[in-house]
Amino acid sequence: MERREDEQQKRDDSRFNQTLKNVQGFLKGRSIPGKVLLTRRPDPPQYPISPTYQRSLSENDAGRNERFENPVEVEDHNSSKKHDNTYAGKLRSNSSAERSMNKEVQNLKIGVRSTDSARVMKFNKVLSETTVILEKLRELAWNGVPHYMRPDVWRLLLGYAPPNSDRREAVLRRKRLEYLESVGQFYDLPDSERSDDEINMLRQIAVDCPRTVPDVSFFQQEQVQKSLERILYTWAIRHPASGYVQGINDLVTPFLVIFLSEYLDGGVDSWTMSDLSAEKVSDVEADCYWCLTKLLDGMQDHYTFAQPGIQRLVFKLKELVRRIDEPVSRHMEEHGLEFLQFAFRWYNCLLIREIPFNLINRLWDTYLAEGDALPDFLVYIYASFLLTWSDELKKLDFQEMVMFLQHLPTHNWTDQELEMVLSRAFMWHSMFNNSPNHLAS
Repeated sequence: MERREDEQQKRDDSRFNQTLKNVQGFLKGRSIPGKVLLTRRPDPPQYPISPTYQRSLSENDAGRNERFENPVEVEDHNSSKKHDNTYAGKLRSNSSAERSMNKEVQNLKIGVRSTDSARVMKFNKVLSETTVILEKLRELAWNGVPHYMRPDVWRLLLGYAPPNSDRREAVLRRKRLEYLESVGQFYDLPDSERSDDEINMLRQIAVDCPRTVPDVSFFQQEQVQKSLERILYTWAIRHPASGYVQGINDLVTPFLVIFLSEYLDGGVDSWTMSDLSAEKVSDVEADCYWCLTKLLDGMQDHYTFAQPGIQRLVFKLKELVRRIDEPVSRHMEEHGLEFLQFAFRWYNCLLIREIPFNLINRLWDTYLAEGDALPDFLVYIYASFLLTWSDELKKLDFQEMVMFLQHLPTHNWTDQELEMVLSRAFMWHSMFNNSPNHLAS
């Protein structure tokens, strides 16, 4: 048993080192805005397949990235250089970063610390401007946002809060009042004043709310579920082209945690919304509603009839995996595994059901920094996510692959594993995205 574990560790180290070398080679001569953190991790995490686990939430679950052991920091002084409009292009390395990385090839994990003082200073500088330059904010946010800054940063990235600080308070006040009026107009009604379709939709939402992130106890509170119900029903009524689609309930949860963190202290598991006034609850719901609206405005056909947007992106994912890892693509095809069988949920819920909830906010920093380019960049994130288990998948038959992909062994994941997924996604995006029709559907 111990020998098998040693062999598996050697294989894991070999795969990691090869990925690291590939990233180093690709990024040679480029610049990373901010800092790169290199940390030695002597004991790689184990990934048991069993899906039965309980996610533990701590004080940092609103999104704080912990400091790692023995960091080697590399500061880039060229972060003001011009960059492209898709914010995957923010993870670049200068020559000094490359030299430090070469010294630490063995057993390294790459992470970008979102709470170090230099990055906090950069965020403070951008956010303190009378008019926030969103281009600079996106560049910073791509690598992770300090947890206590996320509410303000996310509102700005989504276009809910205006960049001009003089207008911001008035705009938020007006939008929050508009949400409150919509709740009174559409939600606070007796069923006798609803259509049959509206009654059925509200019932479906009421059924789905208790199922939302079921292993995080906070979301099992009745008041939390009522807030979710109000947000989702109001959104669905005001967006009749799609109405409510199962999975949208998951998309509210990161916003709810982030905006509640402005009012509640401690870990998420210790929170209770009964500690908040009705006005604060309404403000939090309004912020969730409008941010959900802004997010889905860029993915409207993901949730309309037959969800064509998701089907199109699943096809692109299949083509990208075929180009990057032809053996695993061929293995899946030979065994009759269709990408829709596992990737549809990834796109529908944006990976919220696939990784520990305490990592979701870090992932969404990158999502929101991508802006309008997010749908296309999801293809690269999900290819990187899937191919994390390339070797394992090639050993499995159809049924085993289905079970494995439905219960991915991510419950021990930390920021480091997530950063590696994002780094590979960036590399592949930069390699393939400018190739004409490389993923044409």
